[in-house]
Amino acid sequence: MIDLRNIETFFWVARLGGFRAAAEKLNATQPAISQRIASLEAGLGVRLFERDSRGITLTAKGYELLSHAERMLQMRTDMQQAARAQNVMSGTLRLGVSETIVHTWLPSLMEYMHEAYPALMVEIQVDTSTALRAQLSSHQIDLAFLLGPMEEPRVENIHLCRYPLAWIASPQLRLGRPPISLKRLGRWPVITYTSNTDPHRAVRRILIEGGVQTPRMYGSSALSVIVRMTLDGIGTAVIAPVILGRELAQGLLQILDVQAPELPPLNYTACWMQGPDSHVARTVAQAAQYIAREDAARIAGNPLTLDPPPLPAPGLGPALRGGHKDKGGRNADK
Repeated sequence: MIDLRNIETFFWVARLGGFRAAAEKLNATQPAISQRIASLEAGLGVRLFERDSRGITLTAKGYELLSHAERMLQMRTDMQQAARAQNVMSGTLRLGVSETIVHTWLPSLMEYMHEAYPALMVEIQVDTSTALRAQLSSHQIDLAFLLGPMEEPRVENIHLCRYPLAWIASPQLRLGRPPISLKRLGRWPVITYTSNTDPHRAVRRILIEGGVQTPRMYGSSALSVIVRMTLDGIGTAVIAPVILGRELAQGLLQILDVQAPELPPLNYTACWMQGPDSHVARTVAQAAQYIAREDAARIAGNPLTLDPPPLPAPGLGPALRGGHKDKGGRNADK
């Protein structure tokens, strides 16, 4: 995992042109600065600086990553500013969430909102993306984190995160030596998301094109059902491995090497309706984007590959209904 402090050190060494100046700026010793840069280079697997008797210069890769570092630091500043604007937003935000988000970074978002906006109440509805689209369109919820984007008039979208899908199975199935053919996989049911979802349709198409004429597919809107059935060896599964950290680490489930086209990833979007009361939804959506991308960086171990826009200055807008502007189990689609 790459420390944001190391990113900050890289930025100031590059901007100030040397370790000594960066050490003075950051109130640190030169050996500490050197260690941070070495740690960052090791984590990224690249050299950021060329060193010679005349001093240091950025490598081509270092120059490329400098702008990413600057954006990450700006996002930290923006988030700190948002956290200080504690009494700007109030009322109730009705938030609809796909369950994969519940099992990844939603707790981090809720922790941030608790600190940043203590006067804002949140009602969370966990449902499928199909249901969340309908609820947002009918104004039953104010903000949705779903498989998107939504191509509807007056709906605003921002990208949140992307999770790959994988073929998963219990070792007890004894599928044989990898790579595994689709025809061999077709001997067992494939457990995945419900039939009205894009992932289900994509998996079915891949199986048929791979020679499985009548795929047996078990669809569920509950991630807990998919995981439980897969653990019990009822069949293989197509699901996002990001929610299976414990099961994969303990060897209860494994990612399969399958001879098949690449599975389409799950692309999550924050969606809200345009309108005079959309400021809170927009602000929370942009905070969610930041936190989702930090979570992706943590998983990948490389935050400098991210290219997120900065958070806006928080808070000068109308509260949600019921408020005022203050002066001071797993579920699948997905």
